[in-house]
Formats: sequence, structure tokens, C-alpha cells
Amino acid sequence: MAKAKGKEKWGIAHIYSSFNNTIITITDITGAETVTQWSGGRVVRADRQEASPFAAMEAATRAAEDAKEKGVTGLHIKVRAPGGNGPRTPGPGAQAAIRALARAGLKIGKIEDVTPIPHDGTGRPGGRRGRRV
Repeated sequence: MAKAKGKEKWGIAHIYSSFNNTIITITDITGAETVTQWSGGRVVRADRQEASPFAAMEAATRAAEDAKEKGVTGLHIKVRAPGGNGPRTPGPGAQAAIRALARAGLKIGKIEDVTPIPHDGTGRPGGRRGRRV
């Protein structure tokens, strides 16, 4: 079964990985139409396991299956951490999700970080002297 050249359909995988959950949304190449959306919370039962690499891998695998059913053959990946005045490093599920998407048989295009970084926005909660306990 040879595939015709030039019949590739690319999409964008938006991976939002915080320390509480990992959300994977696959859209078409414009980013306007959502193909599928999965999160760690849809895969595991306990709240504490939502952010685990296992939950992220499961969610990514299921998202990849949905995307392949709809004809997507390749993905560009956009990884996002909470950012703003929160942490700028993605949670533990980001790397696991990327790996699972690659293992699912989808081509991986570019991987970029789209964490929002403030240019002197609002300050971090707690104030100048920190949270007083």
C-alpha cells in the first residue's frame, strides 16, 4: 500500500504542561479547527496522577489515534508552560507526550516553546516581602 506523495496532512499539537495536568490539543495547520483534545485528567482516575508522565503518554497516544483517524500524518509541536507570573518550565508530562506522539507513527516537524513571557507585566503574588505565614 504505497501512499501518494504530497498527500500529507499536517497538524499542530499544542501541549500545555503544568505541574497539575497536561493538556494535548491537536488542530489543523491553521490552528483554527480542533481535531482532538485530550488531557491527563481524562485518562487517570486520581487527581494527583494527572500531571504524571504516564497520564501524558496515554493522553498523547489517544490523541494521536484520533488524529490519524481523521487523516493527519505529521505534527508540528508547540509546548507551553504556565508562564506569565507562574513557572516557565513545562511540567513532567511534556517530554513524555512528545515521545508518545512520535512513537504513535506521526511525523514530527518542528518543536517550539510558546510559553508566555511577561515584558514587565503584573508581579508575582505574595508581594515584596513574600508570603508571610
